[in-house]
Amino acid sequence: MAERPKGFKRTVSAAVVVVLALVVMAAFVWRDDIASNALDPKEPFQTYRPPAAPDYTRRAAWALLPAHPEVWTTADPAADVFFVGPTSYDGGSHWNSPIDDVQADKFFRRVVAPNYAGPFVRVGRLFAPRYRQASLYTLLTLREDARDARRFAYADVAAAFRQYLAADNKGRPFIIVGVEQGGTLASRLIADEVIRDPSVRARLAAAYLIETVVSADAPPLTPCAGPRQAGCLAAWASAFEHDVERVQALKDRSLIWDANGELEHISGRTPLCFNPLLGAVSNAPAPAKLNLGAANATGLEWGARPAFLTRQVSARCEDGILRVSRPKPKMLKSAGSWADKRKVPGYNLFYGDLEADAKRRVAALTLSPGFVRPAPPITEVRAVKVSRVHRIDR
Repeated sequence: MAERPKGFKRTVSAAVVVVLALVVMAAFVWRDDIASNALDPKEPFQTYRPPAAPDYTRRAAWALLPAHPEVWTTADPAADVFFVGPTSYDGGSHWNSPIDDVQADKFFRRVVAPNYAGPFVRVGRLFAPRYRQASLYTLLTLREDARDARRFAYADVAAAFRQYLAADNKGRPFIIVGVEQGGTLASRLIADEVIRDPSVRARLAAAYLIETVVSADAPPLTPCAGPRQAGCLAAWASAFEHDVERVQALKDRSLIWDANGELEHISGRTPLCFNPLLGAVSNAPAPAKLNLGAANATGLEWGARPAFLTRQVSARCEDGILRVSRPKPKMLKSAGSWADKRKVPGYNLFYGDLEADAKRRVAALTLSPGFVRPAPPITEVRAVKVSRVHRIDR
């Protein structure tokens, strides 16, 4: 057997190190593609069998409900809030989440409800449906299967809203809040179920589509031009200053509804940009001194008011994107797994601002000369002691 040349082992070892380094480097460069591919159901939506449909006459189909939604008095909050939550289901097995997925529900209860429904607890009775949401994977691709999954999710939201109107609204003023995926679905809900019915539209105090791209040239509702306007739309998608990657992602991946109820790419159109610090759709810069309260409510007991950090961020609209300064506190920075960092963050930079804004718009509606507040159902009030505490079904 021929003798190996001197340094052979060292050469082999060096080659192995180089190969491993290249593998690690490739894994880092393509980490997003690798991670997202793991969430791909790898089945055409046309042959996919979705999870069972929720029954919105049953409490199990709702993530948030007032303790007694069927009963209310003049002492109740002035309005109702119909809340459509953001993406909490990663994907992998399904295009659309089962409503009883444990991890998705945990993310909603721990992160979404305290930070994004929380600002509206003191504004109105909260109604948040569980729905067969499109998975996180569908937000990372423009494939037609992903669009089908989002269109499918809308049917649940529409069914829940119709049930809310029929069983619980009873003529009360209400707010619609949609966050991220929930905001996209809520934008179609406004066009389909609110605008087309004058009696329903007359009771809408405001609609907040948070981290949602809506075309400025064809919004589903009149944009909010001032802080005391009722019946208007506040929609925005944000990016930190100098975050070029986030801005580009909003331009490349954002889908909006066309007139036929189909999802299409925004294709260079300018998004609507509401500035929560100004309470208006405006390109004027808003200094940090206007910031009423950023908060990290993740893990906080439901209904508890988080500690506010005031004057944390400035904000301005530029090319339809809300450019926000980076907050300094560590608690106002993204954390968690790869998937969690691609969902809504575990904090709300405009928590106090949204709470104050929503209260103003409800007051503007209910104090307007043409608004008639319905009388509470007296027979039901006598029969049941009312609790004003909201709950999260577990």
